[in-house]
Amino acid sequence: MDIFLDPQAWLSILTLTLLEIVLGIDNIIFISIVTDELPEKQQPRVRNIGLLLAMGFRVGLLLIINVILGLTTTLFTIMEFEISGKDLILLGGGLFLMGKSVLEIHEKIRGHKASKNKKKKASVGSILVQIILLDLIFSFDSILTAVGIAYKQEVILMIIAVVISIVVMMIFAGAISRFIHKYPTMQVLALAFLILIGFMLMLEGLGEEINKGYIYFAVCFSLMVEVVNINIRKKRGMEKEIVD
Repeated sequence: MDIFLDPQAWLSILTLTLLEIVLGIDNIIFISIVTDELPEKQQPRVRNIGLLLAMGFRVGLLLIINVILGLTTTLFTIMEFEISGKDLILLGGGLFLMGKSVLEIHEKIRGHKASKNKKKKASVGSILVQIILLDLIFSFDSILTAVGIAYKQEVILMIIAVVISIVVMMIFAGAISRFIHKYPTMQVLALAFLILIGFMLMLEGLGEEINKGYIYFAVCFSLMVEVVNINIRKKRGMEKEIVD
């Protein structure tokens, strides 16, 4: 195709790929947390299935992009808020994400024993249903963002970027999951991040435009602080062993 002879097309693919990876971080975190309810041997397979489903959703939405853009038409008005199909999806997704994250934090507070019991009761099917619901929300938001950035709004460029980004996320999903679950405080921080994302989705559903850069900066800053705390605790533990 002639479009691939244009350097701007390749620059667009690179930009979109990076954007999809950044926007997919919350998806990886959610998948990592919910798959922790499964036996350890099943977790990598279900994580990959979840990310493949995310890729399928995004490619599918791109192929019907005109229908997706049509969901921005106002369906009804509540007070001064004009609600469209897109807004309903974002509101529902935000509520689900916040509710799920709060329940997960509650389980962490209840203790390790409750977590073990929950892990025995969880099934692959129930986990995949949760992943599918959030994949749909994250994919919807991600695709609408990509449409505004893609070179000449070429769908093929967006599909290439989505496939590349999902492959990259599948490669690093295991490492991210292990890192989150190795440190309990990281799990709580990740869940707090998901609550923040859920609240942001609800605000967007009500027509409030939120600069995601502020949110990602706050999360990155919190993550760096926690990494410093982990290193300090490690050093104190080593010093205590030497003294003993």
